[in-house]
Amino acid sequence: MAGRFAPRPTRTTVRGGHVAVGAGVPRQAAGPGRVRDWMPDGPLDLGLVLGPLRRGPADPTFRAMPDGSVWRASRTPAGPGTLRVCAYGGGVRGEAWGPGAGWLLERLPELLGAADDPSAFVPRHRLLAMTRHRRPGLRLTRSGLVLESLIPSILEQKVTTDEAYRAWRLLVRKYGEPAPGPAPGRMYVMPAPRTWALIPSWEWHRAGVDNKRASTILRAVRVAARLEEAVGMEPGAARARLEVVPGIGPWTSAETVQRSHGAADEVTVGDLHLPGIVGWALAGDRDADDSVMLELLEPYAGQRHRAARLILLSGRVPGRRAPKMPRWDIGQF
Repeated sequence: MAGRFAPRPTRTTVRGGHVAVGAGVPRQAAGPGRVRDWMPDGPLDLGLVLGPLRRGPADPTFRAMPDGSVWRASRTPAGPGTLRVCAYGGGVRGEAWGPGAGWLLERLPELLGAADDPSAFVPRHRLLAMTRHRRPGLRLTRSGLVLESLIPSILEQKVTTDEAYRAWRLLVRKYGEPAPGPAPGRMYVMPAPRTWALIPSWEWHRAGVDNKRASTILRAVRVAARLEEAVGMEPGAARARLEVVPGIGPWTSAETVQRSHGAADEVTVGDLHLPGIVGWALAGDRDADDSVMLELLEPYAGQRHRAARLILLSGRVPGRRAPKMPRWDIGQF
């Protein structure tokens, strides 16, 4: 009879405990939110700044609205919270709901790049100079949350982005909780560390996550408090702490601190496509590897991540010479 009946929709029994399914958690009533207005000291493009925090077009923790506002659902040290950010005139208004509202509003300027210094970047290539001129609102976000960026980065290891986005979407919707306040429909706060640890093996499998990535996430959430402490460290030291966890390497740690710390110099190495894109944009070398990429970015020491972001925003990428990487859904096996 195994597999013939769907599991109960409200909870899953695992190791003697219970994991609440997101669909069974009632959404909080929409009350008045807390508000903060902030005036940036220069141009600000919300889409460019907050875009790296979005994991795919259907990310349940992120929503970009037609009116230009951005909604985010986060699990803060003070609890779950929902943040709506919109630009008006030359300023920005943030509204927040939930136990984490105060935490989100306190760090709103850093989230929007207040700790970033775009003037420190000196373009030495025409392509970078033109892209910076066309994208004056680019700033590097600093979310102040490590696990929020670490877990989806682990899911993106050695798979296509579509596979990783699907896994993130399925797991957050099933095991997260509805975003507080009047958030758009189907927005969820990502699961707490203990909830991640209690997800049964077959649910990882159904989401298309292999045992290696699932095990890495389980090891990370067991030391979640220690990893979150890395927010107060310099990016290099934070990466070293993350890489103590087996399964977290230079690629994953760089992708994490770029978002959690707003690290302007932490360039991603070990990526399948980035070296060829950087090599093609700066030297016409589509076969560049990590060593060539780092050599080309050496003139931008201290700002290498920003240089890579500008190259990606320029749209100058080499033509595809091979079919796309095939998608594999292990949940079908």
